[in-house]
Formats: sequence, C-alpha cells, structure tokens
Amino acid sequence: MKLINAIFIIMFALFNTAQSQELILEEHFDGNQLNEAIWNYELGDGCPDLCGWGNNERQIYAKENVEVKDGKLVLTAKYDGTTYTSGKINTKETIEFQYGTIEVRAKLPIGKGVWPAIWMLGNDISEVGWPSSGEIDIMEYVGKNPHEIHTTLHTPDSHGQSINTQVTTIETIEDGFHVYKCQWTKDFIKFYIDGVLVYTFSPEVKDDSTWPFDKPFYLLLNLAVGGNFGGPEVDDSIFPQEFSIDYVKVFKN
Repeated sequence: MKLINAIFIIMFALFNTAQSQELILEEHFDGNQLNEAIWNYELGDGCPDLCGWGNNERQIYAKENVEVKDGKLVLTAKYDGTTYTSGKINTKETIEFQYGTIEVRAKLPIGKGVWPAIWMLGNDISEVGWPSSGEIDIMEYVGKNPHEIHTTLHTPDSHGQSINTQVTTIETIEDGFHVYKCQWTKDFIKFYIDGVLVYTFSPEVKDDSTWPFDKPFYLLLNLAVGGNFGGPEVDDSIFPQEFSIDYVKVFKN
C-alpha cells in the first residue's frame, strides 16, 4: 500500500508540473522552408558593430546555409577556399518568455573549428548590452575537444567569463541525435543531456549582477567557425559540416 501511495504521489506531482507549463513552441521543421513567423535570420559577420560577433569568428552567416529538409533544420558550415559561411537563426520578438523548459534534439557537426550552439539571450540586450542582458548556453560544442558539451551562464558578475559552467564528457555525443534540455525557474536553471541532470545554477545571492534571468529571453541556434572558443585553428578539410536539429520545444511556466 505504501508503494502504491508513493507512486500516486509521484505521478500527481509530475501531472501538476506538466499542467503548470504552457507549450508555446513545438517546431518539427516540416515542409521545405523556415517558418519566418517564428524564426529570424541573423546575417553577415557582425560588422561594423560586432565584427566576428565579438569572438573573432570566421564565418559569414547567410540564408542559403539554413535549410529545412527531411523534417530537420540543417545549419551548414561551408568553406569555398576563401570564405567560411554558415547559418544562424533566433526567435527575437517572436517567441520570448520568462521561465520555462527548452528542449532541443540535435545532431552535432564534427571536426576542428566547428562551434555549434543552442542558447538564449535577454530580450533587453539592445538596451543594456552584453553581459548585462544575461546569456544561457544550453549546449555548446567545439570540435577541437571531442566528446565535451559545455553548459554555461554569462552574467555581469562573471564579466563575460565562463566561470558559471560545466563541461560534461560523453564519449558517444557525436553519434546520432541527442536531447539537450534546460529547466529555468525563478530559483534555479538546470541543464540535462538525454534526460540526465548535468548542471544546476542557483547562486545564493540573486541580484542584477549574479542573476539577470528574471525577464524574457529568446532562443538562438547557430553554427560558428573558429573564434576565441571554437578556434583558433580550423581544419579546412572537414567542410561542409551540418548542425541538424530534429525538433525544438518550449514550455512556459
């Protein structure tokens, strides 16, 4: 009887959690083109205001490097012998939310120089700048360090440095698709890989310096090349490389 009661309590708690969240985005990338009612393209190299997008990245973002095909979103990094191109999209001003759960199923590119990311920025970045806006890095991978997934929070307190971070080593992370999830509340931010909790961020003191996360954020998906984190060396023989996303789900608390 005690076991039955315990199971009931657990199921009731899970049901209440699910009921308390509103599904605001479920994108399976059906069809053959990007849904521009949800996704915005980010194009160019960041110049003149943020050349190399602030990280000395090598790629130029272009629309043709963003494809929807075979039920997947595919961001492709290419090199033509002179220029690196790639893809980047976001949900700024379309899907923005404060607190929730973000889940993305994706397959990584590989090779020295690739830097795919699933991440979020505060929607006030144009007004307050970075890192005051806050940044939630759900998944970053750099091909020069195989098998490692980085989950990181950027805050004014960290001055843009990766001090609030966790590196998780998974030997098979390059094989097939994996699920990257972030659970964000007013009290904590938790990160999961394939359902396994890998990092919890919950500073004791939560103020504008340590916790710029009590406001709406938007989602970004991109595949960078080189840069301060992904480089500096790039193996030109690896291109083209694809960052493939099966689905994106966002539940708002």
